Amino acid sequence: MSTVAETTISLTPEHNGRPSTTVRSRLQDLLPKIVLAPSFAATIVFVYGFILWTIYLSFTNSKTFPSYDITGARAYQRLWRWTFESDPPSSWYTSITNMGIFGFLYILICLALGLFLAILLDQKIRGEGMLRPIYLYPMALSFIVTGVAWKWFLDPGLGLEQTLHEWGWTSFHFDWIKNKDFVIYTVVIAGVWQASGFIMAMFLAGLRGIDGEIMKAAQIDGATTFQLYRRIVIPLLRPVFLSAFIVLAHLAIKSYDLVVALTSGGPGGSAWLPSNFMYEFTFKRNEMAVGSASAVIMLMTLTAIIVPYLYSELREKSR
Repeated sequence: MSTVAETTISLTPEHNGRPSTTVRSRLQDLLPKIVLAPSFAATIVFVYGFILWTIYLSFTNSKTFPSYDITGARAYQRLWRWTFESDPPSSWYTSITNMGIFGFLYILICLALGLFLAILLDQKIRGEGMLRPIYLYPMALSFIVTGVAWKWFLDPGLGLEQTLHEWGWTSFHFDWIKNKDFVIYTVVIAGVWQASGFIMAMFLAGLRGIDGEIMKAAQIDGATTFQLYRRIVIPLLRPVFLSAFIVLAHLAIKSYDLVVALTSGGPGGSAWLPSNFMYEFTFKRNEMAVGSASAVIMLMTLTAIIVPYLYSELREKSR
């Protein structure tokens, strides 16, 4: 027995009396870092590096090509004058006004329509499995495809108006896409059509995640359907509302291809958004400093929206 007890079997290779770390285990530890290193470096250079480069250009007198002479905040001063002191309204003023109209209506309608569709599908209606892909399909399309399709549909010469005229409703007129005062609302229509299905899916996932016992308890207490959604369901969906708002705000601020494909900028640039202004001044009007300044303002707007959201999420997780 003593011989057996004193006999030990070493399963770990030793070197100088200490366990040695094999090359294989070191490679296993380094492999994730090696795989992520190229994409991490590319992100640092091509995202954050170019953000800093754009900020730098906004303080120079860059025209067609980048300039390295710092001239201060002249580009921002020009945008300020174009916002508050320009008569008639400048293209920058038109862009930020359109951004306010488009952003407000786009986010509000998508949230309302997405929540409404999610509540309908949450009733376990027949054909739900078929309806969900139909609602989600527009999000699979690019903004270019969406813009071109709605351009054909809204064009008075070949779309909805022409079709109704051929059916005998000759008094019907819908020329918003060619009217400088209403063209931005056609962008809202196309944007809502594409994004509302995705927002519906977010709300539907949130609804399916609510504890059914809470709903049953409220119904036993005599809560009506309206009270149930107003006082229990919608407050519980607050995180989904916040996430959907962030997604929609991001899509609204960076919308460029939808405006170009749908309206080509609208009559006289009347459908421009800040992204269209930035591209036009940077690459077509040889005002790179002004275009960079407008891009920085767009970045600041996104930051003002996303940073509070991230802060609230991290704060909740820390609790």
